[in-house]
Amino acid sequence: MWTRDGAPARNDRDARVVEEEMTEEQRMQRELRSVRPRHDDPELPDDISANDLDRIARNELKTLTKENAETVGRHLAMAARVIDENPQLAHQHVMSAARRAGRIGVVRESLAITAYATGDFALALRELRTYRRISGSNDQLPLMVDSERGVGRPDRALELGRSVDRSTLSPSVQVGLAIAMSGARLDLGETDAALVELEIPQLNPNTAFSYSPELFAAYAEVLSELGREDEADEWLQRASRADAAIGASGDDDETVEIEEMEEDDAAALAAEAADAGDEDDEDDEDDTVAAGEAARAVAEAGLNAVDAPITDADADDDIVNEAADTAETDVEIDNVNEADTDAAASVSIADANDETEPNAASPKA
Repeated sequence: MWTRDGAPARNDRDARVVEEEMTEEQRMQRELRSVRPRHDDPELPDDISANDLDRIARNELKTLTKENAETVGRHLAMAARVIDENPQLAHQHVMSAARRAGRIGVVRESLAITAYATGDFALALRELRTYRRISGSNDQLPLMVDSERGVGRPDRALELGRSVDRSTLSPSVQVGLAIAMSGARLDLGETDAALVELEIPQLNPNTAFSYSPELFAAYAEVLSELGREDEADEWLQRASRADAAIGASGDDDETVEIEEMEEDDAAALAAEAADAGDEDDEDDEDDTVAAGEAARAVAEAGLNAVDAPITDADADDDIVNEAADTAETDVEIDNVNEADTDAAASVSIADANDETEPNAASPKA
């Protein structure tokens, strides 16, 4: 341990006193100190630009020099482009951004998301804590809860989830938190309590939002765990219909009413379709009857216990930027803009579009 002026602390007591006297900025600088000697930046294609990021993320980068902001923005935009098919490459890009702008909230948030996507839940948890301290936002609370599950601490996950007044959270974040809390209950073998965690106002089978398919599917999975298969099938069907309705609307902000079809009505429609098909066959033997468009795959509920290798949050694998003090802007950072948006996706690498949309967090251990 070192004192603030660079001299070694004489004992543990001195070390504790020094840490208590450090300012928040000094603590952050110490946290950003890297143990890796080098990091090779992944290649950036010519067609990627910082303008591909959403407006809120671009605003956060304005505290950097223009050249540095462009480089950091390109790495974040590239991470958003490849995270679904190659999370490891996305993580490498965000690491490059963090080496240059580790004090920027959206960078630390993105680093947490890509770490989570690669299964490094300990790193994700640490970066989420840093992001929360920088931004003051609880938008990523569901991911924090699920990361606690990832490192094998479901009890602490529940404690963390209960530490925040849910009424202060946006509806999408409330849904993400309910799913994560339900997963922690399943980890502990508390299946009945897991179902209760999901019985929130957003569990409305007649109205679909962007978060509804995942919530319905999560509810179906817990019902299945309880042996209530018929009810589970009904909620899976509702999840499928909600997913199809949201996809057809093309607007996650839109509220979609879902009408459930009675069995008699469904049978009548099926009979009519069969009759129509017979008539077509009589008119033209080469014609075939279309089978109807299939619903899209139900969003993964993410309620299973994780079995990914656990890493130490304080291990020497800390990749956050050794170049923070040199590549960081010479502009003094006094405040980091807080993203005033309905969901964390608006400032995360998960959404690189200009428009910000409410997006339920998707805990997936």
